[in-house]
Amino acid sequence: MEPSHYGPFPYIPIHRRPRLVWPGNARVAVWVIPNIEFFPLNEGLAGHPFESKGSAPTVRPWAQRDYGNRVGIWRIMDVLDKRGIRASATVNSDICIHHPEILEAAVQLDWELLGHNETNTRRLAGLSRDEEVQTIGNCVRLLSQFQRPVGWLGAALAETWSTLEILLDQQFEYVADWVNDDQPYAMNVNAGSRSIVSVPYSYEVNDSPFFHYKNGSVEEFEKLAKRQFDVLYEEGAESGRVMAICLHPFIIGVPHRIKVLDSILAYIQSFDDVWFATGAEIARHYRQSVGTE
Repeated sequence: MEPSHYGPFPYIPIHRRPRLVWPGNARVAVWVIPNIEFFPLNEGLAGHPFESKGSAPTVRPWAQRDYGNRVGIWRIMDVLDKRGIRASATVNSDICIHHPEILEAAVQLDWELLGHNETNTRRLAGLSRDEEVQTIGNCVRLLSQFQRPVGWLGAALAETWSTLEILLDQQFEYVADWVNDDQPYAMNVNAGSRSIVSVPYSYEVNDSPFFHYKNGSVEEFEKLAKRQFDVLYEEGAESGRVMAICLHPFIIGVPHRIKVLDSILAYIQSFDDVWFATGAEIARHYRQSVGTE
């Protein structure tokens, strides 16, 4: 798309849209998004969120993240499986090379897999168009060994002016980078000749910024998630809403935090009129409902 002052979509206030109806007349569509990420040991990481990258190997911050793939993701799988909830996992494609066991288990659990760059240390921003095409194409090629991805979340939610067009060229159906709504909407590409659905992700109900940047406690995260749901559930009586629960295995998957995830999900499951869905299910139902092409 061409650079512009506003996004490739019309500004329509949420209370001036047609009523959005979820399957079963659910008030809220809830999707749970574990970020399954790979960090190369030979590329330096910041030891603290406010520090610059150190020289590789940065053992302590790297090992913290590796914990998520060795231990944390398996705890998340256990919690979701116990509750009968399918996740929509965003996946760095290098996971396919180094930790295929995780994706084999995810597919067995009927999770959806989204593209999420090759590694979490290399972002789309700053790449040339050819490099971006190659990066996204590599993600599709590797992830398709397990499941063909139709959704995309950029590492650090980063894009270029070319990203949406490249995603459409690669047959992606939706993108989750744009955290600016509580409902899906169509994003117009190539002067409106094509469209891709934006499905709401969250930078609020997200363990990474909450624990790393806001120094929040487990109890505060639980309250935040439940309050988020309460408001969306109330508003969803008029028109359907989306709640994203965004997780990182090396953060929520540690022993002293994992039970808060179970508590949040138990609370939401105690309500009627809630649709636990994957990102693709949300995007496809929205497109069918509004008739976007």
